[in-house]
Amino acid sequence: MSRPTRQERLRYWFDNTMSRGTVALIGWLAAISVGLIALVAALVLWLTPDDAAGNHGVAGVLWMTLMRTLSPGKVASDSGSAPFIALMFVASLGGLFIVSALVGVLANGLKDKFEQLRKGRSRVIENRHTVILGWSDQVFTIVKELVQAHASQRGSVIAILADMDKIAMEDALRTHVGGTGRTKVVCRTGRPVEPADLDLMNLDSARSVVVLSPQGDDPDAHVIKTLLALDKRDGDHPPVVAAIASTANMAAARLAGGPHVHLVDSDDTASRLIVQSSRQSGTSVVCMDLLDFSGGEIYLRADPDLAGLTYGQALPAYQSATVVGLRRRGRVMLNPPTDTAIEAGDEIIMIAQDDSMIHLAEGMPKAQEDAIVSAEPVPQGPVRTLVLNWNGRGHHIIRCLDGYAAPGSVLDIASDHPDAAAGFDDLVNLRVNVKECDTADRYALEALGLGVYQHVIVLSDDRYSPAHADTRTLMTLLQLRDIQTTLGERYSIVSEMHDENNRSLAEVTRADDIVISDTVIGLLLAQLTENRHLADVFGYLFDSKGSEIYPRPAGEYVRAGVPISFATVIEAARRRGETAIGYRLADRINEAPHFGVVLNPDKSRLFRLGPGDSVIVLAEH
Repeated sequence: MSRPTRQERLRYWFDNTMSRGTVALIGWLAAISVGLIALVAALVLWLTPDDAAGNHGVAGVLWMTLMRTLSPGKVASDSGSAPFIALMFVASLGGLFIVSALVGVLANGLKDKFEQLRKGRSRVIENRHTVILGWSDQVFTIVKELVQAHASQRGSVIAILADMDKIAMEDALRTHVGGTGRTKVVCRTGRPVEPADLDLMNLDSARSVVVLSPQGDDPDAHVIKTLLALDKRDGDHPPVVAAIASTANMAAARLAGGPHVHLVDSDDTASRLIVQSSRQSGTSVVCMDLLDFSGGEIYLRADPDLAGLTYGQALPAYQSATVVGLRRRGRVMLNPPTDTAIEAGDEIIMIAQDDSMIHLAEGMPKAQEDAIVSAEPVPQGPVRTLVLNWNGRGHHIIRCLDGYAAPGSVLDIASDHPDAAAGFDDLVNLRVNVKECDTADRYALEALGLGVYQHVIVLSDDRYSPAHADTRTLMTLLQLRDIQTTLGERYSIVSEMHDENNRSLAEVTRADDIVISDTVIGLLLAQLTENRHLADVFGYLFDSKGSEIYPRPAGEYVRAGVPISFATVIEAARRRGETAIGYRLADRINEAPHFGVVLNPDKSRLFRLGPGDSVIVLAEH
């Protein structure tokens, strides 16, 4: 290959200079202006010395030439010899080119700058802010909950980094979240897996980080890659919370994230909530109420005044908070034995509307002995459960059901999904049958003989998009409700959906529980962002080992129709080895947003519970 010529080298140098952007272009225009002014001034001094002398010599000529270059219109007022006027005219013509080019360069430079600002590529300069990496429908739930949690705080900031247009993200947040009050939301465009883009979020000063699973195929691969990028970056590492869609990827995610990451198993959490809701109507409503920031929340607080008391004695200790368990040396115990002594270093786990409302009652409230009913818990016998539709977490749901079911229970799966026919050989308590069925077909549903089942679970079919799957689920629920009404049958119906907006549409079906799986995970991520220790509490609640949430008939605890205080309900539950956390009114079961659930009521306020009402307790199954 031949050596580059001088002209090629010069052209290469010029191209590189011009490619440096607006500043380089302005520099070239300035150099051309200086050259033009110097050339015209030199010609004036040489060709028209008399005119130069009449205009104050060298300094005056340079000044006149500069003015004609910057303001070409001044040439109209020039006077002198013809060569002098011609030279000034040349300076004005050159000025027209230079000024026009300068205006164009500045306009393009400003346009590029505005475009960069629009894309959100500037660095976030905040302290103690919450960072969300990635984008999915869960971002709306998380932002909405954090806005509620920080409603009383000034200077709260949520920073979002996603591979989306900044304006599109802001528009979507305005549509789905609305006003954010005192909380500022900052959006930046970038890829969370790129270290340079992560640097935009000022992670060294962040309060916590949330990694979202993107929508689409293999979302866990994206989450794990983001966790790797976070772990390998230099500087401080704030606490990280992430959701993993598949249980099989949890080990890889723990290895990628390191010790600063807490992982939420989306499959496991949603599956357990669906199972618990199918067994006890209202469980999902109670869990959603505990997970969001608009109602009762879970707090952990050390209280030396309760040291030396037993757990049972401490249950009514707070006027506006409900004790539910203890945290001792990092280990969570919900509804421990009532004779468990509270030690000085223990943290009390409680439900309260706000941490400012947690204070000891002035004297322990007295229970109404004449209103307490002594009834033994009714043991659960074998039951028949029907699962309609199928998806990737179906096998996990069946295994969770097996852990709760009494020996001899039967589970039938009705679906035309190809993956619903195998993998049930290791079950202990359940006998599984698989039936081919189009769950959207009314006649196919009637042929199942629904009246023999105690529980029906309607899953979201993963062969369709989330929106289409929710539509098919709604159709199935409507058919089930109509069949119930026509035949006079009664069985609990629990449904899984993706979109929270479909809950209002599904209310017409009067399903016993509707689990919005994506919303549940979003709420849980928001809670853990505020307090990572709550992971152990919710993990305990969703586990079949230990105590869980049960709405149970109120008549097993207190006399129907008698005015009682919640302290009486607490005492009635304590005598059964349970912890009462609220109640549910049957006449409000279809009223959003709480659907009749009242958590953490005031200990002294009187109310009545009727035959169809429930007491919500923590108890072992």
